[in-house]
Amino acid sequence: MTEEKDPPAKKSSGWRDTILFTLGGVVVALLVHLFVMQSFYIPSESMENTLLINDRVAVNKLAYKFGDVERGDIVVFKGWDGEDTIKRVIGKGGDTVKCCDAERRITVNGTPLDEEDVYLYPGVYPSKRQFEVKVPPGRVWLMGDHRNNSRDSRAYMDNAFKGTISEDDLVGRAFVRYWPFSRFGLLSRPETFSKVH
Repeated sequence: MTEEKDPPAKKSSGWRDTILFTLGGVVVALLVHLFVMQSFYIPSESMENTLLINDRVAVNKLAYKFGDVERGDIVVFKGWDGEDTIKRVIGKGGDTVKCCDAERRITVNGTPLDEEDVYLYPGVYPSKRQFEVKVPPGRVWLMGDHRNNSRDSRAYMDNAFKGTISEDDLVGRAFVRYWPFSRFGLLSRPETFSKVH
């Protein structure tokens, strides 16, 4: 008669599984951070009142890998000083962006943008500086929502690219403001941009 043996102990198996699951989770989180989504905090007043200082937004880093940049998008990009910056796309390649019409509105390809009471900071003009810029192909014209406190494309109009930023320098599109939780909200394109052709 043969003696039955107990199955081998599986003490080390539980620890090994825990370590493997933890490492797998870290790897997945790193891959998501590197290629899919990233969190950014707002360091300045330039996008008030849409975004306030210390708000946090989630950015879709794949938005422009599979689709085109759109007017009205809020984007994070490598700014004129090389640092991550956040602004709103007003014009894209081929557009003519002008300030201002008889009613002091910015126009894109001759179509006026109704920015007041939508995203423009209350009580400020769309721009104190007059300009007319033809956006080069593959580039975008960017402005903050708080125009009096935004160092944006207008401040760099004398450079070789007329203040525009290359689409290759776009990190991604901010699509949700998630912190503080009391200000949670989706960041969608304003309807006024749908009128521009």
